[in-house]
Amino acid sequence: MNNKYSLPKDGGLIEESTPRDIIHRYEKIHTTVYENEYLGVQYVADTIVKAIRTYNELHCSNEVYEEQQPFVLGLTTGRTSLGLYRELVKRHKEGLVSFRNVAVFSLDEFYPIRSTEQQSRNFRIHEDFLNHIDILPENIHIPDGTISEDKVSEYCASYDHSVRKIDLMIIGVGEDGQIGFNEPGSYAKSRTRLVQLTHNTRKIQSGAFFGLDYTPKMAITMGIDTIMRADKIILMAWGEEKAQIIQKVVEGEITTQVPASNLQAHPNIEVVIDENSAQLLTREQTPWLVGPCKWTPKFTRKAVVWLCGVVQKPILKLTYKDYIENSLGELLEQGRAYDQINIDVFNDLQHTITGWPGGKPNADDSTRPVPSSPYPKRIVIFSPHPDDDVISMGGTFIRLVQQGHDVHVAYETSGNVAVHDDVVLQNIDTARELGYGNHYAEVEKIIAGKKKGEPEPRPLLDLKGAIRRAEARAAVRSFGLNPDTNAHFLNLPFYETGGIKKGQLTEKDIEIIVKLLREVKPHQIYAAGDLADPHGTHRTAMEAVLGALDVVKDDEWLKECHLWLYRGAWMEWDLGMVDMAVPLSPDELIMKRHAIYRHLSQKDIMPFPGSDPREFWQRAEERTQNTAKLYDKLGMAEYQAIEVFVKMF
Repeated sequence: MNNKYSLPKDGGLIEESTPRDIIHRYEKIHTTVYENEYLGVQYVADTIVKAIRTYNELHCSNEVYEEQQPFVLGLTTGRTSLGLYRELVKRHKEGLVSFRNVAVFSLDEFYPIRSTEQQSRNFRIHEDFLNHIDILPENIHIPDGTISEDKVSEYCASYDHSVRKIDLMIIGVGEDGQIGFNEPGSYAKSRTRLVQLTHNTRKIQSGAFFGLDYTPKMAITMGIDTIMRADKIILMAWGEEKAQIIQKVVEGEITTQVPASNLQAHPNIEVVIDENSAQLLTREQTPWLVGPCKWTPKFTRKAVVWLCGVVQKPILKLTYKDYIENSLGELLEQGRAYDQINIDVFNDLQHTITGWPGGKPNADDSTRPVPSSPYPKRIVIFSPHPDDDVISMGGTFIRLVQQGHDVHVAYETSGNVAVHDDVVLQNIDTARELGYGNHYAEVEKIIAGKKKGEPEPRPLLDLKGAIRRAEARAAVRSFGLNPDTNAHFLNLPFYETGGIKKGQLTEKDIEIIVKLLREVKPHQIYAAGDLADPHGTHRTAMEAVLGALDVVKDDEWLKECHLWLYRGAWMEWDLGMVDMAVPLSPDELIMKRHAIYRHLSQKDIMPFPGSDPREFWQRAEERTQNTAKLYDKLGMAEYQAIEVFVKMF
């Protein structure tokens, strides 16, 4: 399954009647934005299939391909291209495309590395794509990560020479603007070469290699000039973690510090992205600067909150001059004076704040985000990993429990690979000291037998999963939830690969969630709408929830159910989108912190923290406190911290 998740839209740029040149006025590369990754993948797959067919019609007759030069396709690897490869394999199996007259050139490879190692680009592109199509072996060209150091420069020059012509190049972009392994500082005329990887790149890649110490320090990559020789280039990006770099690549200046910005100089380049990665483009972030807009109440709030940030004023102090001088004159033409807009937006934002996330019983709920009845409510909180619940919405979770609702938490994955080996040994040692059996040497032997780059042994993963379950149970027990009856460990199969790279979401995963939903019949569902986690588990977990909701869409109980989206430790909702804001007192913030502390295996020595070195409790507190400060600056009441949510339905 490709990712079909997209956020609800409310107002924005009116594209249908707006000239194309106006919509793209800030963009230096032709950019197409799709609602979600799935639709973007369909477009790129269509483009590739059409290009191959057109080439064959022009150059081949009677399918005698051997005498003809094949169509040359440049490819990348990684999560960005995974959905595309699955779609191309699907179309090949359906007989819609043949790759018999296609040659592929892969963009890069780690160095040194063997092609049999699961982390190698060679292995991945075969596993995900090439092994499943009818491409001829002699038409596969992938940099060799085993070339000796004394010959690697000569080899790179030879590989670059072999890339004489690429008909279509498909690439992704790194969070620092890399294309291939062209790191910041790469020059525009660079060719295929051996490069030193930056610490940040190695840290991002370290999850797949089970630690920074095992991650290669070098790589072979096509140079920027090599890539620019392609007749046509499509750059793909999915997910909000790519939003910042996409804005720089598409709208920024050409600079060596953002290697992908060089693509602006290509005569036939297209950027294909989803709405999540497009969110910082001018037409998405501040569309009133681009053209005419549809001014819904929530979209108006988005614009006014932006204006407050620009002029550094609270909502009720904005003036007519502020609106006019900052390109919001069109908003003033919608039938309301500026001061009435100020009051309406202030009230709208004020009404998002509630201390009763499950609804306040026997209260006037006409301006509250959650209805007062039924009370108590049945609630399911979906947590992708065993700690996302308390990290991302711990304060709200605590309130829901203490306000008497029937709250269930569903941990979608075991989170086992994120437990350090030392933590396992410490827990086994504790059991030994308590007299519950001495298995220390046995576990130590299992750990010692791990093989570099291979999935962890199942007995070790089972121990790590048990540790994370115990931590999750302790966390919810700390604020009064009964873990025996209300904590559900789903252990979705897609996650259980033993490595950072996960399997595909299947109907089996969705069936597990459907079963829980039909047992609880919730009035509220909370799910992680945060797609910026570095390893993609949140994306798949969200797809699983949406897939399950699609199955139960005709169930009677769903008519009274609402889906609320929270965000994880990486990003927060824009206040223009927020539907519910739950304030936390200083004591509640401490209680939330203590619940996070129960996840001891994730404290201090997290194996795969992403690029942010802070612990999760630190990220969570800073994020919620910053949200409270934003509300305060806009003229709302001052709170210690605020957790915010978006209502999907």
